[in-house]
Amino acid sequence: MRESLSGGWADLAISWRNEKAKSRVEPLARGLEASITGEVDVAVPGQVEAMFDQIRSKWGRLDILVHSIAFAPKADLHGGILNCSAEGFAKAMDISCHSFVRMAKLAAPLMTQGGTMFAMSYYGSNRVVANYNVMGPVKAALEATCRYLAYELGPQGIRVHAISPGPLKTRAASGLKDFELLLSEAAHKAPLGELVDIMDVGFACAYLATPLARRITGGVVYVDGGANLIA
Repeated sequence: MRESLSGGWADLAISWRNEKAKSRVEPLARGLEASITGEVDVAVPGQVEAMFDQIRSKWGRLDILVHSIAFAPKADLHGGILNCSAEGFAKAMDISCHSFVRMAKLAAPLMTQGGTMFAMSYYGSNRVVANYNVMGPVKAALEATCRYLAYELGPQGIRVHAISPGPLKTRAASGLKDFELLLSEAAHKAPLGELVDIMDVGFACAYLATPLARRITGGVVYVDGGANLIA
């Protein structure tokens, strides 16, 4: 992408999980003039590495990494913690959390001038949210992972943030049971009185990726209209 951000410019690498997702993501990537695109399923060995090989070959360096990946088998997601299988729990943890560690390991050597890494979390990581189920412990692990990566990568000038938006109308979120009720409750609960959207999340990340936030790292940044403040 060639787009101004605080006087600078950015090239984008955008990936999608599979052919089904490609039909939705590729038109967006074209519109943003992303110079690197491709299929990346973090559960398939070699695909993450292949994407970073492209980045290394074409750009030689990297400034920003955004990890926005979460998955749990439907039966394990809808069945509650007690009924979550060991296999389903492990798969949710690997795809939703450990994949960020694998990406960070590949991205860090390319952040030769420092950089910023983002992972997407949710309020259900530290409060019980009905029907969020196994994703609650998984997101809690993701937030802890961000803290430890911030500690390990800080000496290299790399900052790491867990971004915790309020409920967003996305295809991934639609897999949660009673999601429309969750949206309604969030809007009612938030001190600002309204839901956030993807642009709100983008604005927060854009700020955190600039030198204006050069001393901020390792925390959970809520973009939810203040809903996390209310019991």
